[in-house]
Amino acid sequence: MKVAVFSDVQGNIAALEVVIADIEQWRPDLVIMNGDLVNRGPKNLECLKLFNEKAATSGWLPIKGNHEEYVLYCAKNSPQNPQEAALRRFADWTTEQLGDSVYTMQCWPDHLTLSDPSHNKWLHITHGTLAGNRDGISPSVPDEKLHGKLPDDIDLFITAHTHKALQRVFEGKRILNVGSVGSPFDGDPRASYARLTFNRSDWQAEIIRLAYDRQRMTQDCIESGFLDHAGPLARVIYREWEQATLLMPFWNRRYRQAVLDGDISLAEAVEQFLATH
Repeated sequence: MKVAVFSDVQGNIAALEVVIADIEQWRPDLVIMNGDLVNRGPKNLECLKLFNEKAATSGWLPIKGNHEEYVLYCAKNSPQNPQEAALRRFADWTTEQLGDSVYTMQCWPDHLTLSDPSHNKWLHITHGTLAGNRDGISPSVPDEKLHGKLPDDIDLFITAHTHKALQRVFEGKRILNVGSVGSPFDGDPRASYARLTFNRSDWQAEIIRLAYDRQRMTQDCIESGFLDHAGPLARVIYREWEQATLLMPFWNRRYRQAVLDGDISLAEAVEQFLATH
């Protein structure tokens, strides 16, 4: 049995098309998209349409990530004040791109479990952990922070969210983070996905890294209006993609509350931050 799992495309159609071509050449029995197909990128509707086509014709399965959850929230709820409107502008821009297609993601599950046909070796797949789809597992997360966040009686726990590919073991349970298709944060800009193979009596896992046309992604960010119309935070998101490193949490800790309190404009806060990053 062969299973491909990918995650965190985030509107990067250039990377998604390369990953899909590689997956189809490998010819797995099942393909799972482990959340964050959309948001934080320029080509959200194109990515959703392409995935929905694969789901309809080839049985690919989706899992809901925190960004699907967020754009659905934005589609249903207006900002409470101008500061919140500015901070979530990139997500509102995504919902505008998606239109009514955004609601096709409402029924996506948060978790999937499956096993091999004969040995009952279970996989559990979710965007984060049992604590939620914003609870990621990265190399810096200590073991004591993982208690109660993984199911019992599984052979392999598959996660994403952190944009950092990872394999580790916790209390005898193997953990696989499949990394990110569209915007890795581990210093390697290449797209990442996982190949899983059931071999005799156990699951084998391999992380695949693929180069793609990054100039096309840059052009998509410009021509789609992402950089000009998705709000100032789109520039931080773009810098994360450029550098293949995590920046937004540092911006949030330094500036988010000050913007909400009206002490500094969002545009000025982004300008100050990017000047030092």
